[in-house]
Amino acid sequence: MKKKPSYAVYFAGELFSAKHLIGNAYLAEAIFEKSHGRFQCVLPQNIEHRSLSAQSVRDRNLRTLAACDLALFNFDGPELDAGTVVEFMFAKFADIPAVLIRSDPRRRSPAPGGSWNLMCSFYPRTEHVILDSLGLYRKFAQQRRLRLVDMHLLAGQHSSAAAQAACEVIAAHAVRALDRVLREEPVMPKYVRAEVYNWLALLPGLRGPAKKLRKELEQILERKVDRDLL
Repeated sequence: MKKKPSYAVYFAGELFSAKHLIGNAYLAEAIFEKSHGRFQCVLPQNIEHRSLSAQSVRDRNLRTLAACDLALFNFDGPELDAGTVVEFMFAKFADIPAVLIRSDPRRRSPAPGGSWNLMCSFYPRTEHVILDSLGLYRKFAQQRRLRLVDMHLLAGQHSSAAAQAACEVIAAHAVRALDRVLREEPVMPKYVRAEVYNWLALLPGLRGPAKKLRKELEQILERKVDRDLL
């Protein structure tokens, strides 16, 4: 049996607190496991940024995003993280298959795009995963408590298990969404691909020799075409 190819998934989201860092890492690992290694998340928090200027950090993230096969955007929070929104729009300019995931029950709506600002909605080649992580956690926590014999056990001994179970449900939904969006046909017409990727090398004002940047984006485009992603 022919082995299914693996894909690099850029995982965009907040990464400025312990809960963000831990949550991102945990969900990325769960996605890897649930997909049997097919979807390998690239976490911006793991990209080496020491001694880099603010623009260099931004540039490296955008270049990493452009090189990935798919992208996952965490749309949690009462307001969307500004950096995540910018990365989402860049991904859409590049026609990268994307999944928007929201596990925050605040402002939750079953309608497509109803859980965040409408200007981030209705883009093609984009799947949504909208879940209630708090509800999932409470469900699994209650199941754990009912099975406990010794009620003097520390709360954390079943709280972490409930959190893990909730994360695995979210990961399973994310994997299915990634599979769905991977099957969607590219939106970008073939005759403009080279021009668009040439423009992507210039649009954000990336630092570096223009010729080298264009060559980098050309190579990224060639790889995506070879893998039937564009």
